[in-house]
Amino acid sequence: MIFLGIDSGTQSTKTIALDVETGEIAATAQASYELVQGLPPGHLEQHPEDWLQAVEKTVETVLAKLGTRRAEIAGIGVSGQQHGLVPLDAQSEVLRPAKLWCDTSTTAECAELTKKMGGPEAVIQEIGNAMLPGYTAPKILWLKNNEPAAYEKTRTFLLPHDYINFYLTGEKRMEFGDASGTALLNVKTRLWSKIAIEAIGEEVADKLPELRSSKSPCGLLREKLRKAWNLPEGVLVSAGGGDNMMGAIGTGNIRPGIFTVSLGTSGTIYAFSKTPVVDPQGEVAAFCDSTDHWLPLACTMNVTVATEQTRALLGVGIEEFDSLAASASVGSGGLLFLPYLNGERTPNLPEASGVLHGLTTRNMTRENLARAVLEGVTMGLAYGLRRLIDLGLQPREVRLTGGGSRSAVWRKIAADVFNTPVVCLRSPEGAAIGAAIQAAATRLLADGQAVSLSSLVERLVTLEHSTCVEPDSKSVEAYKQLALRQTDLTRRLKTIGYL
Repeated sequence: MIFLGIDSGTQSTKTIALDVETGEIAATAQASYELVQGLPPGHLEQHPEDWLQAVEKTVETVLAKLGTRRAEIAGIGVSGQQHGLVPLDAQSEVLRPAKLWCDTSTTAECAELTKKMGGPEAVIQEIGNAMLPGYTAPKILWLKNNEPAAYEKTRTFLLPHDYINFYLTGEKRMEFGDASGTALLNVKTRLWSKIAIEAIGEEVADKLPELRSSKSPCGLLREKLRKAWNLPEGVLVSAGGGDNMMGAIGTGNIRPGIFTVSLGTSGTIYAFSKTPVVDPQGEVAAFCDSTDHWLPLACTMNVTVATEQTRALLGVGIEEFDSLAASASVGSGGLLFLPYLNGERTPNLPEASGVLHGLTTRNMTRENLARAVLEGVTMGLAYGLRRLIDLGLQPREVRLTGGGSRSAVWRKIAADVFNTPVVCLRSPEGAAIGAAIQAAATRLLADGQAVSLSSLVERLVTLEHSTCVEPDSKSVEAYKQLALRQTDLTRRLKTIGYL
């Protein structure tokens, strides 16, 4: 059997074909798209139609590569960027571009919702999360406040992966994992929060789709698509999930002790938990996962976005950038980078900007700049790691994924900053593989086969042991001090209004 895994992200969509008998990826394809241009600062949007076109293009390319093996396809799973708001009208047409997870234009709506719900502590008590600009609830209120005509026409609010599922199946549903990132779900009970909904307006309850277990299938592939793609009857579309939830499956992070760190445009660090993990400070997201357990997660908004801008500034390729960083010493000669180019989510600094601190005539070199940016974004992620540890989670191994994980010098910095062994996966496509594995588990269980998601993960998720890096005690201590300095500098600049 072959299962398609579709990973619809902020910059592109990737589709893979996973052969579950051999564990090999039989075909892959990728298609890119852009953000909506010309918007005010903080507004980040995309046309959902672009996602669908990318899905069609990548699926068709993968099927062409498979040739006659397309007859072996039994299911499809979808991973999508979290939190984005897709409003549909009565004819199920998209009313406006989707506001994305990285959109920070809803700060006022977050404050309004927090006040209506009784303050920050009451919000966390009710839904398990603070009300942050990245989440979906303030985007809905923003639509109501700023575009009331579109709000009135809306009949359904969907998340990005739910909208792709709707395109594939005709079914409008949400599952616990992605729904937990809306700030409308009580993550402890896995039920919609009446208090959060009514803080926006009681009419929102009628605009939310049916909520189901992440283990339940979304439905069968539409007959029109099945025929167009020349696929066999009965192709099942699984519940899918947010990219982090699918990434957890695709990196084998479905048992305690394994942490996943994604070094992508943004950065995430998350772990598996059998019970809800609620951060009273609201910095760690108390998400549900896609195994009907929980996925405490910290997110930063500036990872490869910072390294890529620096690389462009230096006018070097990826290999030369890594070489520059590797030739500088731990601590970058005293340079410290606060990586808040797009604002920040953890810590919650939506309007912050970046800072390069400690420049002197001696340390102002290309090498130190390259390394300082890698160290800064990694220590930003380590802030989230420390919060996860404070909440009782203990890492034994960090599994790296995302484009940045291919860098040997970055892996070394990560092991030392995290003070934990790090290792990469044989395939970097964690979210797409997770989506395909979830689809396989859903289909095989529906067929009555005695199979578990964990057994499939154990067999199909493989580590690239040659990438394993152990932390160095001397560097670990140096980075502990640098991380304290980064946190203290952030706090001081924020306090006096300079960040």
